[in-house]
Amino acid sequence: MGNRNAKSKTTGRGKTARRTYQPLRWLRRWLLRLVLAPVVLVVVLVFLFTVVNPPITHTMWVEYGKYGKLEREWVPLEEIAPVMVRSVVAAEDANFCQHWGFDVAAIRAAIAEGANRGGSTLSQQVVKNVLLWQGRSWFRKALETAITPLVEAVWSKRRIVEVYLNVAETGEGVFGVGAAAQEYFGVAPAELSASQAALIAAILPSPKGRSVRKPSDRVRRRAAAIADGAATIRADGRAKCFED
Repeated sequence: MGNRNAKSKTTGRGKTARRTYQPLRWLRRWLLRLVLAPVVLVVVLVFLFTVVNPPITHTMWVEYGKYGKLEREWVPLEEIAPVMVRSVVAAEDANFCQHWGFDVAAIRAAIAEGANRGGSTLSQQVVKNVLLWQGRSWFRKALETAITPLVEAVWSKRRIVEVYLNVAETGEGVFGVGAAAQEYFGVAPAELSASQAALIAAILPSPKGRSVRKPSDRVRRRAAAIADGAATIRADGRAKCFED
């Protein structure tokens, strides 16, 4: 009889103890879900955007209303002048076809030159523009670094450059090279000349401080260098991954 009562008391204490720890387990479970939910969302979006065009970016959302209606037109890569594509690659990531998301040489040069030079690849810029936000925080950069390999693994190089060409800010309230071609030169993106393409590429990735309509001497020099670079990457094969 005494043993039975002792067991009963012991069992009762065990149940009470287990009940005491249940809120902690519940909290840990929900914290885990809160951490995993953004990860799952990012993975889903990366796979979704292989076939679905991103409807809006954080930058577009922030800029909405500042300059009236946002000028934006999604243009398939096949309908963009090849020289425009080469110009942007030459301007922003000349080794685009030779890396898997990170250009180590460019990163080292950026570190050596400090804030005067950027080391982000087109892949990193696409991640920032489509899945994250603008800014220079270490947290955002860490997220960008973590997501970029996934985008490189899931998307083709053609898809990466196509998305970049359509979401990059190319002026105040202007996004994508399709809208830029119409806004600045009154032509379809397929009809852009080498000099026009180089000028659009020359204002990236900071279009608010540079002008296509009234280019400064610095922008003109940069555009000339980009035109040479676009011809070079075509000649040496560094454009093969995004050209048919």
